[in-house]
Amino acid sequence: MKPSIPTLLVKDYSRNKYKYLLVIPVLMYFIVFCYFPMYGVVIAFKQYRISLSIAESPWIGFLNFKRFFRDVYFARIFRNTFLLSIYSVIWEFPMPILLALLLNEVRCVAFKRTVQSITYFPHFISVVIVCGLINAYSLTTGLFNTIRVALGMDVVSMLQEPRFFRTIYIASDIWQNVGWDSIIYLAALSFIDVQLYEAAFMDGAGRMRQLWHVTLPGILPTILMLFILRMGFILNISFEKILLLYSPPTYEVADVISTYVYRVGLIDADFSYSTAVGLFNSVINVFFLVGANTLSKKLSGVGLY
Repeated sequence: MKPSIPTLLVKDYSRNKYKYLLVIPVLMYFIVFCYFPMYGVVIAFKQYRISLSIAESPWIGFLNFKRFFRDVYFARIFRNTFLLSIYSVIWEFPMPILLALLLNEVRCVAFKRTVQSITYFPHFISVVIVCGLINAYSLTTGLFNTIRVALGMDVVSMLQEPRFFRTIYIASDIWQNVGWDSIIYLAALSFIDVQLYEAAFMDGAGRMRQLWHVTLPGILPTILMLFILRMGFILNISFEKILLLYSPPTYEVADVISTYVYRVGLIDADFSYSTAVGLFNSVINVFFLVGANTLSKKLSGVGLY
């Protein structure tokens, strides 16, 4: 007769009780900071008032969501959020992969470590400092305009020009995160069996063919997993950077869902409405996550679940 599940659990706990104790702080963290605050999502469906508790506030159903869809700024903030997210995936996501592949081909250890250190360093710089540097460099007397003048271009206040904002945002993100994000790809590259390269070389494959037929297939599961995770946060634009860089002249291209939630939630104190907008953003992210995972499993058999 097989032992029951409770009996197995008791035996497993008796053997690994100290491991279970180590798990308790992690569980408490997720319960207190992740699951318990989810109760606050209820105010998206209520007319929340500070004088009343969440339970006492009157229900209004989906009125906040309807208000958002009819808002004059809905098309603008959704378009800006979606475009910045798509540009981020197109330009930012491949860059760490490319850097890892290039570093993997470098045979000079000293040069490789130097490049890694230089590219890792910006990740540890505060967003506030990065935005301060960008603001300073974008002035009419800043570095960017000095380069433009040297190339025979006109002097412009770049952060006041909507046509430059998205380029500055994406380029600064790549500069700040490319080195750090490449670490996991370098780790995946180190696990590829060297014998595969030797076999490919014996078959007459050059460096590019080895890259295409050995290296990329070897790290493809890692790429797909990180891509799926990225799609789960596709509409989560860096709120701090946008807030520190944008201004009224660039609202048309820079105003996104997170900054809109900040204005209506903290500045206008419309908590129910801002919660509804944030919940809408999260639901869209979930759809992208599920869609990317489903597509990845069908095409390659790799998925989160």
